[in-house]
Amino acid sequence: MGFTQAQLQEFHGHTVPDLLPDPLRLLFVGINPSLWSAATGAHFGRPGNRFYPALHRAGITSRLVDASAGYPEEDLAELRAKGVGVSNLVPRATARADELTRAELAAAPARLDAVVAEHAPAVVAVLGITAFRQAVGRPKATAGEQESPWPGTRLLVAPNPSGLNAHATVDSLGRDYRAIAEAAGVPLADVPDH
Repeated sequence: MGFTQAQLQEFHGHTVPDLLPDPLRLLFVGINPSLWSAATGAHFGRPGNRFYPALHRAGITSRLVDASAGYPEEDLAELRAKGVGVSNLVPRATARADELTRAELAAAPARLDAVVAEHAPAVVAVLGITAFRQAVGRPKATAGEQESPWPGTRLLVAPNPSGLNAHATVDSLGRDYRAIAEAAGVPLADVPDH
C-alpha cells in the first residue's frame, strides 16, 4: 500500500486510536502519529520506522510486524496478549513532530495521567527525549528511568525509533526496548538472529 503526498495531507490533524489492551503491562508512548499512521490506523506504521523491527529484535514480538497497511490481526492479537500498548504524547497527526505546538506538548502530561489512571500499566516508556523534556518541563532530563508521577507505574524514556533519529539503530533500540519490556513483566521470546 502506498500513498501520494496529497493523499497523506488529507490525514493532517487526524488521530490514531490508542492501543490499550487489558491488562496493560507496558505502554509505549510516541511523540505523535505520522500522516501515514493516521491513514492506516497503525501506530509507527510509516515504512522505514524502526519501532516494529526493534520490538522484534527485543523479543517482544515473535515475528516482524509490518503495520504499513494497518495492523495484521495476528500481530495485534500478540501485542494485546502480551499487554503491550501504544499511545502518543500528542494525538494529532502531522508530517513532522516539530509541527506540534508548545501548548500541545504541555497538555501531554494530563493526557498520560488519564490513560495511566484508567489502565495502570507497570511501565510507561516515552520514546523521544526531546519531546519528553518539552512536555514535562525537564530540560535536562536524560534517557532512562525518570521519577514517576504515578504510584505503581515506572516511567522510562528511550530513543525515538523514527528514521530521523540517527543516534539509534535497530540493535540499540532493541536492547533498550527489551530492558523496558523486562521491567514491565512482558513475556519475551529469544532475541532473533540478525
